[in-house]
Amino acid sequence: MSGQNVVVIGAGIVGASTALALQRDGHQVILIDREGPCAGASFGNAGAIVNESCAPTAMPGIVFDVFRMIGRPLSPFTIRLSYLPRALPWMLRFLNESRRSRVNANAKNLHALTKVAEKSWRRLTSGTDLGDLLRPGGWLKVYESDKSFAGTAFARSLMDELGAPYEILDPAGIQELEPHLAPIYAHGLFVREGLMISDPGRMTNEMIELFLSRGGRLQKFTAERLEIGADNIVVHDRSDSLAADKVVIAAGAWSRKLAAQIGDRVPLDTERGYHLMLPASSSALLERPVMSGDHSFVLSPMDEGLRLASQVEFAGLTAAPNYSRIRSLVPAAMRMLPAISTKEQSVWMGCRPSLPDSLPVLGYATKCDRVLYSFGHQHLGMTLGPRTAQITADLVAGRDPQIDMRPYRADRF
Repeated sequence: MSGQNVVVIGAGIVGASTALALQRDGHQVILIDREGPCAGASFGNAGAIVNESCAPTAMPGIVFDVFRMIGRPLSPFTIRLSYLPRALPWMLRFLNESRRSRVNANAKNLHALTKVAEKSWRRLTSGTDLGDLLRPGGWLKVYESDKSFAGTAFARSLMDELGAPYEILDPAGIQELEPHLAPIYAHGLFVREGLMISDPGRMTNEMIELFLSRGGRLQKFTAERLEIGADNIVVHDRSDSLAADKVVIAAGAWSRKLAAQIGDRVPLDTERGYHLMLPASSSALLERPVMSGDHSFVLSPMDEGLRLASQVEFAGLTAAPNYSRIRSLVPAAMRMLPAISTKEQSVWMGCRPSLPDSLPVLGYATKCDRVLYSFGHQHLGMTLGPRTAQITADLVAGRDPQIDMRPYRADRF
């Protein structure tokens, strides 16, 4: 089936990728967003395209970490006490997903998406200038002690079982790969495959510019209500409406209310993440994103500077940012990379859309064949944007998406 009118709600990396994939199939696509292009989590992430990622956030033993960190405002994972009553149902589901049987299933289903992440990006950017923003080099995670590295044993067993490649580095191997790192690391976990995007915001905006140059439409529009008709679906805001054959909800952290209108009550919450930009001179010190396994932050070399990114904070969509969370990590970043300039250029906070099982919601709405979902990508929106866009395009076209859709359905909880 081709030539349909489709409205894509959400102009982040997932929505932009989806709009391009649908447009390539010959559909007339309108991309809408409440704030405009790349105003949410797509702007401020670490830029890593983590090919073959398979470790969900909920892992065995995390229950002890969660209860230890609740209410501690500067811990890597925290829940603001004022938000705890609202977060509790999500958190209980999250803890349930940390059972080994669930972790194994979630890892398998996550890997089914990420194992072709790089290929999906190459396909999306083929024949365009977008590929200039893709940088090879993989990603590196470093550990200061035998004890902290031993904590990765279960994650590595998942990678081994699923055939996800990685290399274990000794101190000499770490220094050879990233010579500017301080010689304080006992172990490294290096994933050679994968890419990074040197400017995630620019990538998303240029994807939208490409979409517009090919005849697509972009409109600032707050989708407040969906009305299902006999032969179409209408998206309403306070003063306007858009009619379409299909609607794709790719609104990230704002997708929950729209899905509920269609009858799918999805346990979507937001993991607020932060970044702090350091001067461009510091960006040249690294070749790839490097994550501290001991302190749970990433240093990522971007075109405009070195990005310090970290944190999982549950506080909802409207609470004021707590930038002291990311600023508190600057001393640890200096310890990792002593030559950096610590002059703060900017700080940012964004809301990652997250489900308890670390899997996105994909495919048709449970009760409506005019609505498709593509949200809940958690920490992997940049990794999976083009991959899940192709799945959505296949479903709209009536093609086999070449993946079992059941693990990603909206009513799986």
